[in-house]
Amino acid sequence: MATTLIDGPYFEEFEIGQTFVAPSVTVTEGHAAVYAALFGDRMRLPLDRHLSRKVTGDERCLCHPYLAMHMAAGQTTYASQHVKGNLFYRSVLLQRPVFLGDSLYTTTKVVGLKQNKVKAGRAATGMVALEMTTLNQRDEIVLHFWRCPMIACKDPAADTGRNDDFDWIKNTFSTEALVNALPRGWDLRPLHCDLIGLKSPVVAAGDEFEIAPKDTVTCAPELVRMSLNIAYTHTDETRSYLGQRLVYGGHTISIALAQVVRALPNLLQMVAWRHCDHLGPVLEGDLISTQFKVNSCEPVPPGGVLYDLTVAAFAHRKDGHGVMQSEKVLDWGLVVWGA
Repeated sequence: MATTLIDGPYFEEFEIGQTFVAPSVTVTEGHAAVYAALFGDRMRLPLDRHLSRKVTGDERCLCHPYLAMHMAAGQTTYASQHVKGNLFYRSVLLQRPVFLGDSLYTTTKVVGLKQNKVKAGRAATGMVALEMTTLNQRDEIVLHFWRCPMIACKDPAADTGRNDDFDWIKNTFSTEALVNALPRGWDLRPLHCDLIGLKSPVVAAGDEFEIAPKDTVTCAPELVRMSLNIAYTHTDETRSYLGQRLVYGGHTISIALAQVVRALPNLLQMVAWRHCDHLGPVLEGDLISTQFKVNSCEPVPPGGVLYDLTVAAFAHRKDGHGVMQSEKVLDWGLVVWGA
């Protein structure tokens, strides 16, 4: 008889060029319902099958773009089960829309390894640069992006000598690349209505928005499980450096996006992330607030407007004396398409 330990890789066990795959996922109405319940995002097309059909011409309902991103990100987490925290995303590009009923297949490749400086009294860790490509059932590229988790070393005193440069990982897109990622043939006329609260404001470069309502982080492990995210720190408080479950960074981002949609209610798609840096931890029960600046807003050939935004999210929680403290936890360069 033999006993086999099922575990994820530690930092010393990664090699450049290593690839990981995960179970493919068909995005269903069940996933969409859970996402809506968790975040209350008011992006119109994923909420309304009939409006989605009028605009896109597809009989299936449009999948919320960040629901697709969650499923893809979860498929990458075999590599980051021992994550201490995901430090950043770079150059996320949604190259085509996802509809309910589509299946997603994600491959994760190790492209860089950099051990953190060894410090007395602190267990060794390293940063792993991962490149992800997500295909649909027609073998079309849906998503391509990089992310960087910080991973524990198996030996707390390890000194691997790994010191790769991550600066080559780009964080910009040409306007041409962004426009090429937009779907063609959508009819945006049904989105132009005069209903109060549904018409996007006229904005200009330099405008800033602060969303007054905050939102409480709840059901963080449920999103993790739904998206097949198997990073220990999100479900097991004993594996977190905080002694509490660390909220998956995508949960915070989804709350921030839902708050952005309140300000720009005719958003059609999340197109790209130039960067997304997690600046601090988020815990279950934190209040999240969001503000953003419009860097540019340009009409594009398929119709509508491409908005380039810088989004900041803040976590608010009481300290040991019951005093509310605030911390910036997210710096996000977001490009969205609106009617």
